[in-house]
Amino acid sequence: QVQLAESGGGSVEAGGSLRISCAVSEFGYRNSRYCMAWFRQAPGFEREGVAVLYSNGGYKYYSDSVKGRFTVSQDNSKKTLYLQMDSLKFEDTGMYYCAAEVVVSGSDCALKPSSDFDYWGQGTQVTVSS
Repeated sequence: QVQLAESGGGSVEAGGSLRISCAVSEFGYRNSRYCMAWFRQAPGFEREGVAVLYSNGGYKYYSDSVKGRFTVSQDNSKKTLYLQMDSLKFEDTGMYYCAAEVVVSGSDCALKPSSDFDYWGQGTQVTVSS
């Protein structure tokens, strides 16, 4: 069982930066292979995957909407996932969710539909004012 808990959301002006975190609580996480992902959802829109990271190799992939502005990373102990968001735009506003999927290898880690991910956090709100 994996438990995920996001934090760090808030309000920021367009052009600003914000870093959100996802604490991962699961025995044996370090030795497991997970595809970790950040999704976001704005009111009236579907949940959108913005970044993924393979927990056992650091492989990363970003959606076109955030590429070059957002950076996904994990700390050395692999117990926390981060999303550094720079040059924020109004359209980045939404609830940001951390998600995890058990995978066999890094090649299985990709921006897949939200239904493919097994574990979810409660979300943290990011609001960008124009």
